Amino acid sequence: MAFFIDFAKILLATCRDVLPIIVLITCFQLLVLRQPIPHLRRLIIGGVYVVIGLALFLAGLEKALFPLGKIMAAQLSDPTFIYCSEAAVAQADWKAYGWIYLFAAMVGFATTIAEPALIAVAYKANEVSAGTISQWGLRITVALGVAVGISLGTYRIVSGTPLYIYILAGYLVVVAQTIFAPKNIIPLAYDSGGVTTSTVTVPLVAALGLGLSSTVPGCNPALDGFGLIAFASLFPIITVLGYAQYMHWSVNRSKKSPKEDNNNAI
Repeated sequence: MAFFIDFAKILLATCRDVLPIIVLITCFQLLVLRQPIPHLRRLIIGGVYVVIGLALFLAGLEKALFPLGKIMAAQLSDPTFIYCSEAAVAQADWKAYGWIYLFAAMVGFATTIAEPALIAVAYKANEVSAGTISQWGLRITVALGVAVGISLGTYRIVSGTPLYIYILAGYLVVVAQTIFAPKNIIPLAYDSGGVTTSTVTVPLVAALGLGLSSTVPGCNPALDGFGLIAFASLFPIITVLGYAQYMHWSVNRSKKSPKEDNNNAI
């Protein structure tokens, strides 16, 4: 019974959040465009599905994903798991948390592969490029970037180093890559960084950061628990641009090779 009461509260909050969007679109259609709303019945049914789906998703976050992420982070960073002894916790250093880095990379990769927003972008990129950009190639490249970023972000939490150093260095790399990368891939690379921080990745990654910072000695969840999402947005841009630069170099090399062979033959 408590679940239904909580869900009713979430449903009402979702309706309140969606209401301004509905009012805006309706007023724009009727007052600005002065056109009737097409397929009104289908739109109403679809809107009801959207609201119920959002409410169920938010309920799932509170009941399952956030607690799951905290539990996993707490178990992996437990001194009895790392050192097999509570007395050895004083010897903790960043090298002892190898399982955390590996687990964070796996979580980042798996959640990004399943991210609906990335699937949509990869599908459209494949469609617009007439198959030149592979759906799975883009998704795996972005997922590898998120995996590296989340793993490095957990290292930052464990080591206690400042967040801005990593972000500043990362964006300096992005700026340098942007100068030399093929121009047609730059917008897609920047979009790939944005779509990773969506419905599947954010809840688990945020829960992982908060759970880890609350169990690692000397960490403050309010200061160290956040920031992983920034890594998840930054590093996919680096990997996509890097992959594009490698493919551009590889294609140019393959074009030059026959000419070099002909010159050698002459």
